[in-house]
Amino acid sequence: MSRLTIVANIKANPDQIDLVKAELLKLIDITRAETGCINYDLHQDNENPAHFLFYENWESRELWQTHMNAPHLAAYLKATEGAVADFTLNEMTLID
Repeated sequence: MSRLTIVANIKANPDQIDLVKAELLKLIDITRAETGCINYDLHQDNENPAHFLFYENWESRELWQTHMNAPHLAAYLKATEGAVADFTLNEMTLID
């Protein structure tokens, strides 16, 4: 199995920062307990508090895909509908 790194950038609408942050925080413990999760770390930009970043490492893409279909992720998407201005996700592989 090949390890997978995920970098997810979430930009909240300026008036929804607290909501988005609260919902992102709910994901941490449950995701860290998932099979295949190596780390799942949430960051908030010091200059722009509406910008959040998850840095994640997974044992495999298959196990990450299981996470992406988990009920707690669906609950997050429902709770933050209309509150996120921009979302980008990059799947990355360590090369050195």
